[in-house]
Amino acid sequence: MTSHPSSQFDRVRELIRTQLIDRALPSLAVAVARGGVILWEEGFGWADRANRIPATPHTLYSLASISKPITTTGLMILQERGLLDLDRPIDDYLGDTKLTARVGSAADATVRRVANHTAGLPLHYQFFYADQPQRPPPFEETIRRYANLITVPGERHQYSNLGYGLLDHVIARLSGQRYADFMRHEVFLPLGMTHASVDIEPDLAPFQAVRYGSDGISYPFYDFDHRGGSAVFCSAHDLVRFGMFHLKAHLDDQKAILSDETIDAMQVNSAAPDEPKGYGIGWGTNADERGYRSVAHSGGMSGVNTHLLLIPSEQLAIAVLANACSDLPFIIAAEIAAAVLPSYAERLKAELAEHAQPGEQAQSPASAFAPRPDLLGDWRGTVHTYQGDIALKLWFKESGDIYAQLGGQLKTLVNYAEFTNGTLGGRMLGAIPTEDAARRPHEVYFDLKLRDQLLNGAIYAVTPYQQGEGGALDKRPGYAVGYWAELNRVTTGE
Repeated sequence: MTSHPSSQFDRVRELIRTQLIDRALPSLAVAVARGGVILWEEGFGWADRANRIPATPHTLYSLASISKPITTTGLMILQERGLLDLDRPIDDYLGDTKLTARVGSAADATVRRVANHTAGLPLHYQFFYADQPQRPPPFEETIRRYANLITVPGERHQYSNLGYGLLDHVIARLSGQRYADFMRHEVFLPLGMTHASVDIEPDLAPFQAVRYGSDGISYPFYDFDHRGGSAVFCSAHDLVRFGMFHLKAHLDDQKAILSDETIDAMQVNSAAPDEPKGYGIGWGTNADERGYRSVAHSGGMSGVNTHLLLIPSEQLAIAVLANACSDLPFIIAAEIAAAVLPSYAERLKAELAEHAQPGEQAQSPASAFAPRPDLLGDWRGTVHTYQGDIALKLWFKESGDIYAQLGGQLKTLVNYAEFTNGTLGGRMLGAIPTEDAARRPHEVYFDLKLRDQLLNGAIYAVTPYQQGEGGALDKRPGYAVGYWAELNRVTTGE
């Protein structure tokens, strides 16, 4: 089904070539399908610079979070077979190691809420690089350490890779197969996705795109403790075929692994039904994608940016994959949609013209934090980790300054403080001394909700970078791991 581009994509092809040079990016691969036919697919640049391997439509790119709708496709196969109920608690499928409900009830953390990121699970990611000694623990241990409900299920949308680690764990438990094997046999092969795998299968290794940093140096291979959210590799050709399946194209060489009704159900915004943008079962939804309803997912992590855009009313699927961090996949996906849909092109042109207008007012700086009266004063509490509790103190000043002290560490200022929808955000210098967090230098982030006379929620250890040999900064992401914290207001003074 490989095809050569018609003239309608000439401008996009030239834009890609120019941008790869201007941005010093290694490669980009695109595939576009409409009405069950691939209109254009092509690779640009180098999948592997060192070995001079060019990118093609069949090069395997790391998808990052586009793994999520692929994982939920597998999940829904189990649902259709009667092995899974989306509205039962995910605890029912986890075996002996369960969620810890720090707030709310674990019974309300359903499979559906895990899939649409409203179960109350924390922000979470952990990268394990091949050139470092740490490896992912058994997933039951990850559940024990981090599967805390830090908000009431259904209370808010909190994007959580950990939830998708839970889903791949459920797939393995219910199917009796490894997650990677189930996805290969039940999703990839039936859909004709021969250049797709969880991680890199040995026979596909020659086809992979090396992941590169902004300095042009390749990353070592890395793994996760949330593989269902991040670990799929796929070619642009196969990814657009996956998109065609979810547009109900009914290709002759694809097995109907899900019913049309299930495909529709996955695309319903169940996370925020009253909002134009939301999240369904593995898919992001937008009621107004420049005049069209869209279903999409993107991905971004070390050496990866990817985008898959579906416009169901037009039977249009667009896949754009890059093996470096860049917003170019989003730009190119929009330009491809504009090349196919005239009204989309008009909206895109108007937006670009508006942003290019001279004399626009500069963006105003963020306003200083002004604490509410019920925050002022002295708060005392505890951060609960899997290796013990740590004391936490906060001081809210009338000036807007917030000071924090973690255990016996220095009292320090909380930066970037904000209080939105009853939740305190900000960050401080400090260290959470768990085995996981101690792997690298990190900052401490706050995500604490005010509930009457309590502040509770998550305290995160987040790595901004790693100090490499000779003092060089290695900008590879490391982790964001969250721990339950709860504080009481003690006084109105220091």
